[in-house]
Amino acid sequence: MQKSKHLSNKNNLQVLHEDNHIIVVNKRAGDIVQGDKTGDKPLSDVVKSYLKDKYNKPGNVYLGTVHRLDRPTSGLVIFSKTSKALPRLNKMFAAKDITKTYWALVKNKPKKDSDRLVHWLKKNPKNNKSYAHSTEVKDSKKAILSYQIIKKLDNFYLLEVTLETGRHHQIRTQLSTIGCPIKGDLKYGFDRSNKDASISLHARNIKFIHPVSKEELDITAPLPKDPVWDACI
Repeated sequence: MQKSKHLSNKNNLQVLHEDNHIIVVNKRAGDIVQGDKTGDKPLSDVVKSYLKDKYNKPGNVYLGTVHRLDRPTSGLVIFSKTSKALPRLNKMFAAKDITKTYWALVKNKPKKDSDRLVHWLKKNPKNNKSYAHSTEVKDSKKAILSYQIIKKLDNFYLLEVTLETGRHHQIRTQLSTIGCPIKGDLKYGFDRSNKDASISLHARNIKFIHPVSKEELDITAPLPKDPVWDACI
């Protein structure tokens, strides 16, 4: 098993693992993974620039986006550096062969210290928001996650969340539905925003078997610099 370490922080890019086929970075809250209608420079372009500079590459740099994180969320993002690794990683995500663990800060204590939540989520594209239902409704998708309280802070509870499915705003929606909106998440019911417009949801750890080398990878993303996050360690 390989415990990966922080390798680079050039241009605010925190690289946590890099090999011939994949690169894993710690996304800052506010960065977008792929380009969108805002026209802001996406993280994928930042990573391409980093690779172009590091390896003195002429022309275009290949980079495959394997998955995304919401803009106000921070933490681990995997990119593929080769066309060989990308379909394998996509297949691993689809088969749930990649274990993703998130940390979330909530003000309200969940009724249970740990639980497995099952909802059916329906996305409303007009306001880019998902709504949870206890039973299946038209155009909804089943969403499953497990959480446990891992620390009580002065004003918040730190939850560790493991996803079984990957739905639009899944953690945000499901925790809000049980009365535990994430700190700073106005869209899903928290009472005030964070100063930097982030939400206190962090993709903390990822474990998977490397799609090419078959090595076991176990990568943890450092927490954002913030007094409340600092109290979690």
